Order: sequence, then structure tokens, then C-alpha cells
Amino acid sequence: MILPYALSLLPVAATCGYWVGSRDRRKKESPKWYSDYFKGLNYLLNEQPDKAVDVFIKLLEVDSDTVETHLALGSLFRRRGEVDRSTRIHQNLIARPQLDKIYKVRALAALAQDYLKAGVLDRAERLFLELAELGEIDEKNLKFLLHIYQQEKDWRKAIDVATRLEKITGHSMLPVVAQYHCELADIKKSEGNFELALEYCRTADAIDHDCVRASLLRAEIEMSLGNYEMAIRSYKQVKKQDPSFLSETIEPLVNCYQEINKEDQLLGYLNESLKQYQRFSLVKVISQYRQKQEGDVAAIEFLSEQIRRRPSLRALRHLLELYIENSAGRTREKLVILQNFMDTLLEDKPLYRCRHCGFSGKILYWLCPSCHHWMSVKPILGLEGN
Repeated sequence: MILPYALSLLPVAATCGYWVGSRDRRKKESPKWYSDYFKGLNYLLNEQPDKAVDVFIKLLEVDSDTVETHLALGSLFRRRGEVDRSTRIHQNLIARPQLDKIYKVRALAALAQDYLKAGVLDRAERLFLELAELGEIDEKNLKFLLHIYQQEKDWRKAIDVATRLEKITGHSMLPVVAQYHCELADIKKSEGNFELALEYCRTADAIDHDCVRASLLRAEIEMSLGNYEMAIRSYKQVKKQDPSFLSETIEPLVNCYQEINKEDQLLGYLNESLKQYQRFSLVKVISQYRQKQEGDVAAIEFLSEQIRRRPSLRALRHLLELYIENSAGRTREKLVILQNFMDTLLEDKPLYRCRHCGFSGKILYWLCPSCHHWMSVKPILGLEGN
């Protein structure tokens, strides 16, 4: 029985037979190709597709009539995951000195994609750069090169390529370039070079005024340096840039205001924000202050009212916690059972979701690990979210 992969090569064999036969008829030559052609078929029948591929490639002499067939065949193999075969075909094309420049460029681009698919990033990069030197790199291949630099975390080169891509396409790459500067800021922050990290944050903010990540990074660094007023300013900037990320700022804002003994100002900001945006992170902190200042009953009433306005499983879980603190006996036991159920229900609920592909998880990624879109992963809002 012929393997499925070998069966997929039968159309290739048919194409080879048709083309070589028609060529010989045009040239009125004897069909010398019969021996090799039937050798290829024999390899197919004996389930040796690798050898069959080699035979059929040799049969299809590289000229203006067959180069498209080679390129199409190579693309087919790459899509099927047979990168070694597609690589062989494209290398065979490039090795032909008589190949027209237009086809050589296409073969180089195809071979670069083969290497990229195989994860051989250095070779892929070298070929894409060769295309750039020839002045033949297009939007598609620039995006491949950008993908390579992102994988290699070579953010400076990524900035250069993104800038070039913007010039070619006319589409703004500024938000993405801002993310690259944030990556550099993150590196310097981890190295303890806060001054340079802040400089990268300022550059990112200048490039994209709505860059939430730059504001969060700057705030974290300012907190580390004890500059709490500066940190507060950066955290508050996030609400203006993208309210979806408001939840990322609440806990650190509480810490900042506590450090400077201005919790009254914090409460004013929280209450003002709650009027604009119904977020559990706001409700939770305000209820904690209500409990501290006015007692459990006031906190319970506040939470109950907020849940009526906007149902939230996490707010309900917090309300249960308050009820348990103020109950005893059988009532408390039943409430604890309900609380445990809520904990189990919420345990596996994701906190973030990609707006582009739907990827979800409990970690905030600035570059979606699934669809590789920047800034598409955001906190989940609504009943199960924040």
C-alpha cells in the first residue's frame, strides 16, 4: 500500500511526465527521459518518496518554463512541514548560474522562509539581509526579518526594521517601536540601570503617548527609587491612556499613598474612578477602607450595592468573606462551603485575554504568545473578570 505522502507526489510525477513529454515533442527528440521518469515512479511505488523527489527535480530542468513549478513545489513541501525537501529545491534553483535575477530573488526569499520555518534564524536573517542589499526586500520579507529579531530579542535591530517597514507600507509602526523601547527599558531595569531604563521609558512615551507599558514601567522604577509622587503621576496616567489597565495600578497606588501618608487623597481618586469605571479592583479597595473607617456593616452595604449595579463573581467572593467574619455556628459553616466553591470556580478563571486571537491566561503579556500581536492582551472585564 502506498503511503499517503507518496500518493501526494503523484500529481508531481504527472506534471513531470506531461512537461518533459511535451518538451520532447516540441524539440522532436527521442524521449530519453523515460528511464529516469519510470525510476521515479518505481521509488513512489516502493514507498521511497525522498528518492522520488530527487529524480523529479532532476527531470524538471531549470528554465523559464519550469522555475515556477520548482517554486510551487518547494512552497508545497514547506507548508506540509517538509522543510528539508523545500530547502533542497530552493538551493537547487539558486545554484543555477543561468537563472534570471527575478527568479533568483524569489528563490532566495523562499529559502530564507525555509530556514525560518526550520528555526535556523541566523541563516534566514543572512538571506533576508542579502535581499535587502540587492534592493529586493518587500513588505512580506521585512515582516519575516522583524519576526526574527523579535525572537532573538534584538530590539535595536527590530527598531531599525520597523522604521523601514513603516516607510515602505505607510502604516504607522510607532506603537510597536514604543514596545521595543519598553523591552530595552525592562532589560536595563533588571540590570539595575534605572537612569537608562527611565530614558527608554520617556522615549517610548514620546513615540506613543498611549503606551501603557511605558507608564507602568516608569512608575515601578520611580517606586524602587522612593520617588512616590512621580510614581503616582505615572500610575494615574494609565487611566487616561487605556482604562482597561486601571486594575494594574490600584494596588501599587495604595502602597504609594501609604508611603507618603496621603490615603485621604487616594480615597478621593478611587471614588472618582469608580464613578467612571466599574472595576472590582476599585470596589475591593474602597470596601476595605469603608470597613476600616466605618465598620463591617458599611462595607457590606457598599459591596452589596456595587454587585447589584454590576454583577461580579470576585466582588461576591469578597462579600462572602465579610459575611463569614460576622457570622458563627451553622451559618458560618455554610458560608465557608459557599466560599470554597467560589474559590474553586475562580481558581481556573483567566485574568487576561488577547483581543485578537482569544488567548487567555493569568499573566499579562505585552506580546501575545499565541498570535504574536503587540498590546492585544488586556485584563478581562465583566462578570468573571475585573
